[in-house]
Amino acid sequence: MPSSVHTLVAVLSLALSCQAFLPTTRPVVGTQLRQLEEQRRVVLQSTVADSPVAEAPVEAPPLSPPTTAELSSVTGADFLPLATALMTSDYKEADKLTRELLIYIAGPGARGRKYVYFSEVQFIPAEDLATMENLWLKYSGGKFGYSVQRFFYNQATKQDRGGQEGFEKFCRKIGWSLVDDELERKRRWFGEDEFIYELEAAPKGHLPLTSALRGTQLMKALFKHPVWEREEFAASGKGKYDK
Repeated sequence: MPSSVHTLVAVLSLALSCQAFLPTTRPVVGTQLRQLEEQRRVVLQSTVADSPVAEAPVEAPPLSPPTTAELSSVTGADFLPLATALMTSDYKEADKLTRELLIYIAGPGARGRKYVYFSEVQFIPAEDLATMENLWLKYSGGKFGYSVQRFFYNQATKQDRGGQEGFEKFCRKIGWSLVDDELERKRRWFGEDEFIYELEAAPKGHLPLTSALRGTQLMKALFKHPVWEREEFAASGKGKYDK
């Protein structure tokens, strides 16, 4: 209650408390006291009505399960396990499944050797890559995905046209680098995994991970895939996908 209202209520209450000491033969005073009582009641009621009421936090409705269309594939890939992992916020499992799916949709050669050549990326069907990406965007609120990473990569490398300096800037932006004993280095992936698999804790664009054991060509090839020119990915990394 504001201090001014406290003061007004106190004055009205004091005036009312004097009623016992006033002569009962003073009808005018009695009328005034009834008016004071009514004023105090009105003030108290309006104060309660205007007071802020603590409301229970409104939780966002849970995201709906994927539709058949959202799991579409022209290669026969099963995207349901990925969708399930993302829906349950198991981002580490989702990251693993994404690499496995990327190998699968890249074709028989990639499946046989269990990794993807950068030269094969251009032949990955846009529909399958879009399905995988849209699941990441949907269940991370637009925080994770290749298209999000591509946005930051293009920003970081536009000055040196994809050079090493821009790549290092990109890694810092999405949290793939850290400072250890005043020295900057990449996060460890094998052994003690240092990447972040929590939606709130991870930087934007942190996931999914792309192996750079054979260099950065695979990742760069993914970022050049024509699927990202689609309108559905125009806002990735900015606008409505900001978090």
